[in-house]
Parts: sequence; C-alpha cells; structure tokens
Amino acid sequence: MKAPRPTGAEGRGTIRTLMRGFRRDLLGALPERLYRAWMAEFRTPIIHSFFCNDPALLKTILQDRPADFPKSNRMREGLAPLLGNGVFISNGAEWAHQRRIIDPAFEGGRIRHSYPAILGAARAAVSRMPTGITDVEPQLAHAAADVIFRVLFSLPVEHAIAAQVFHAFRAHQEAQPLVNLAALLPLPRWMPRPHSRRTRASAAQIRGLIADLVDARLAQIADGTAPDDLATKMMTTPDPETGACFTRAEMVDQVAVMFLAGHETSASVLAWALWLLAAHPEWQDRVAAEAVQLSDDFASVSTLKATRAVFREALRLYPAVAMFAREATQTETFRERRLPRGAQLVVSPWHLHRHQRLWDRPDDFDPARWDTLEGKTSARTAYLPFSAGPRACPGAGLAMVEGVVMLAAITRAFRLETTDREPLPVARLTIRAKDGIWLKMTPRS
Repeated sequence: MKAPRPTGAEGRGTIRTLMRGFRRDLLGALPERLYRAWMAEFRTPIIHSFFCNDPALLKTILQDRPADFPKSNRMREGLAPLLGNGVFISNGAEWAHQRRIIDPAFEGGRIRHSYPAILGAARAAVSRMPTGITDVEPQLAHAAADVIFRVLFSLPVEHAIAAQVFHAFRAHQEAQPLVNLAALLPLPRWMPRPHSRRTRASAAQIRGLIADLVDARLAQIADGTAPDDLATKMMTTPDPETGACFTRAEMVDQVAVMFLAGHETSASVLAWALWLLAAHPEWQDRVAAEAVQLSDDFASVSTLKATRAVFREALRLYPAVAMFAREATQTETFRERRLPRGAQLVVSPWHLHRHQRLWDRPDDFDPARWDTLEGKTSARTAYLPFSAGPRACPGAGLAMVEGVVMLAAITRAFRLETTDREPLPVARLTIRAKDGIWLKMTPRS
C-alpha cells in the first residue's frame, strides 16, 4: 500500500495557484514534476525561488557553505509571531550566540538523563488513549506536549493545558500559512508585516503560557530549588565567548522553538507512524512483539530495531517540516544556471524523501529499506528529517528516542486498525492530515 499523498499540479504552476496553495494545500499546489527534478525555478513578479533536490546542491547549501545561505527572511516573517527571534529563524551572530548556549544543553548524556521523562509520558499516553474509533492527532499532541513539559520543565502536563496548547497550535496553523503572504511582497525590511488577528491571538496565547513557565523557573533558579532539566540547563549556561546567559525574553523565544520542534513536529510524525502501522499489520505485529523489551532501563531502547526502522520510515514519508528556505547572499551558479543575489533556495524534505530518482518505490512504506544498501545510500544523500550541517536540529537524538518509545508503548497496548477515512496530508507549520488521522484502537489484553 502506498503512503497517501496529494497529486501535484500539472505543468509549471502559476503564481495564483501557488498563492492559493500557501493557504490551502501547498503540497498539491506545487508541480508533480518536483518529485523528479534536480532543480526547479519559479519566477514571478514578487519572488524568485529555486527548489533544490540535487544532493550535491544540498551539501553546498547546508553543510559546505551555510554562512552564504542563511535562513530566508521570507520564512521568518511567517513564524515570527510565534517564535520571536528564536534559534530556528535567527541568523548570523545572534544565531551563533544562541547555539553556543543551546548545544551544550543536549550534550553530556542528556538523552539518557531525559529517558525517565519520555517513558513516563509514554505510559501516561497509553493510560489516556481511548478505545474504539478515534482521531489520534489530538491524543498524540497531548502526549508530545507531555514529553516536552517533562523534559524541559520536569512537569507532567495536565489535560486542560494540553488541550489548550493543542487547540492554540491548531488555530495558529489554520490562521498562519507556511509562508506569510506579506513576506512575499517586495517591501522595505523596516516596514512591519501584517498578520491576521487570529495569528496574533493564537501566538500570544502560546507565548503567554511559555512566559509563565519561564518566570516560575527563574524564581526557582534564584532560590536554588530548580530541577536539573533542560530548561534549567539552558537558562544557566553562559555563552562561552561572551559569558552572557539568555535573558527572559530570549528564553521565551527559545522555549517557543523547543515547543514547536519538540511538540508539534513529534505529534505530527507519531500520528502518521501509527496510521502506517495500522495499514501494515505485519509491521505492527513486529513492533508489538519487540515492545515487550521496553523497560525502565535506557539500554532497552537499543533493542527496538523494528520500531526504529518504522519511525525512520515515517519520518521519510511524512517529515514534520515539509520545506524550508535559505537565501543566496551573492550571485551563484547551480547546475549551469545563474541564481541572483537574494534568490530563495527551497529545501523540501517532502519532495526529497519521495524523489523518484533517489529512492526505490518512494511512495511505499517499507521500513526494511533501512537495512539495504539502497536505503543506507539514500539516507546519506537524500534524508533530511532534522536538516543537516551546523543548523541541524540539536534535539534530533531526543526526538528519535521519543518516537521509538511512544510507538513501542502504544503498539504494545493497542491493536491498531485503519478506518474508511484515509488521511490526506496538508502542509501548514507541520505536515498534518486534512481531517484528522482516524484509527480503531483495541486493547491487546
């Protein structure tokens, strides 16, 4: 069974089609030819962009010369109401300052240290999971929020808070397109970009919750009662070059990024992974069989090889972030084509992971591919679930453990079956299903 995806538009696509796609269905609005193209140019009166699928180009942009291709301000405008100037969208010296503080927080056995929090959230998710036919997206949003609250702030999330956060993120996704339309207009950088009232309200709601958590942790740090978790580590680690720690405002931005990266993205991939297991009972049985090995011992995670392969394949077919953009700081020549200064270079994990020249049966769910030479080769050149190079996600290892543990715990507890409602992926802030991901959940014992 092929993993569901929308059929791309025929032809080259018009500016009107693409603009409509930013609001509705970007994946379907983009041309079908992107699943075979090494590079594709889109030129309109207001934007000049190049989709880059050639692995050699991606290596140049992301790994060899990342300073020449900073994060695009076009993408920044759409995410700024929620993320402020967090590490996901900042550039230059400010980004380097942020990474010098954040990276050490994920080193020194942090994944092992966070494992009890992840396992506790997974067990709590199993206890909350309803039986019968249900939309698993809100359930996994709750579970992923629980993980990020426990890992960041040592606090299990209450159901009311999880529901509030989930609905706020859902409202923000619906109100805010992947690329803000105003950001596409050739306006001066000093001119404010307008955002809808819904966008501002949902972003403010999320950031207000985060600010309350940051204030509470600052008070705990001040009186010496703060737990040794990720938030404390980030808030007390000085920049090794300047000696400065994050200010309160900077920390709110970083937690907003961590919440988006550690909650919204994880929930998206986990929901798709469960649907894929339901659609492929032979793999579901393998995951359930090995899940009995999951225990309080962190070493047990390394025994869940089939589960890890399933999660990697879910990340390939439904990468949490469909695409992101870099900006050329100077004139370039890619594939014998001139790229002007300021050109938008779009990196699309969605198209790269399903590229017909880079993957065998690219739309098929096949976790076994990761044990083949083809899978290992493609993984090195055409697999970017967490980006690559200096701007790769610092929490990638944590996310992989969370995904494996959640899948194992849920599949051990429930038999999963698909319904007659096949999910259709749409790209907003993450790749979600248009009308939810509905499964029949039956307890195994």
